[in-house]
Amino acid sequence: MSDSDDLDLGGDDSAGAQSSSKKSSGLAAILPNLFKFIAIGLGALIFIVTVVVITVNILGGGGKSQTVVADPTSPYIGKRPEYTMFTAIGVVRTRTRDLTPNAVVIDMVIGYDLNNNAAATELTSRLYELRDFVRSFFSSKYAVELQPENETQLKQEIIEYLNTRVLDTAKARMILFNQLDVMEM
Repeated sequence: MSDSDDLDLGGDDSAGAQSSSKKSSGLAAILPNLFKFIAIGLGALIFIVTVVVITVNILGGGGKSQTVVADPTSPYIGKRPEYTMFTAIGVVRTRTRDLTPNAVVIDMVIGYDLNNNAAATELTSRLYELRDFVRSFFSSKYAVELQPENETQLKQEIIEYLNTRVLDTAKARMILFNQLDVMEM
């Protein structure tokens, strides 16, 4: 073997042409696959970054708040319902349930639906029952239960009791106290 055989200096072009065409066709075959994997990688990277940014904004509170404090002068704010007030019960005096009873003075007002003539008629016809209800309700309570901090709970109890046990067609919607005094005797 001579040195010229190893280097292929003899000019055998057909063998060299085949080997170079295989190399270029191999590179041409790999290049589209390479671009495909690069595109998939970039797409995955963009997707991951987007998910992370959205998650951080939601959990971190970095996004815009969804709760909007409405302007009270806005025409889209619903107005409070209006009620007709039944004031004929008057002042009722009773005692608490305590061992040493306290005197209780109550002047209660019942609010019912506006322009509900049936409710007005029923409340008027049950006036004595309503007075008795107020007297018995407050005489079953302890003085501690009649403290000002419990007033909302008392009003809710009265509304529930009136609507379920005292009134038939009328519905009490609101209870107001013009006077609710608890005094030691």
